[in-house]
Amino acid sequence: QVQVVESGGGSVQTGGSLRLSCTVSESTITKYYIGWFRQAPGKEREGVAAITHDGWNTHYADSVKGRFSISQDRAKNTVDLQMNSLKSEDTAMYYCAAAIPPGRDTLLYPPPIREAEYNYWGQGTQVTVSS
Repeated sequence: QVQVVESGGGSVQTGGSLRLSCTVSESTITKYYIGWFRQAPGKEREGVAAITHDGWNTHYADSVKGRFSISQDRAKNTVDLQMNSLKSEDTAMYYCAAAIPPGRDTLLYPPPIREAEYNYWGQGTQVTVSS
């Protein structure tokens, strides 16, 4: 049974930084596309960032480009989301999800940030940004 586990959420002031981590139990992160999603109160869940299983391609939502960075840490078997210059609108529950690679050329096709593409989901970690 594949389990996805997030960690690293918390509270931070506007302009601050947080680093979220995601791991996949019973497996390695290099077997899956990993995506980060978030859901704010009263809003639909949205894709934030994703990385291919080989780490060669990434994809970011426009709202976080230049502020968030997704990366693999193979030594720790985690995919991390570094969030800088945080804004109040980044406040949300953040979810990590894993997708079985579709077999496409990862240099040509960025990983998706659509919910429907992902097979396994974590329980979420809360990020709160306040002024």
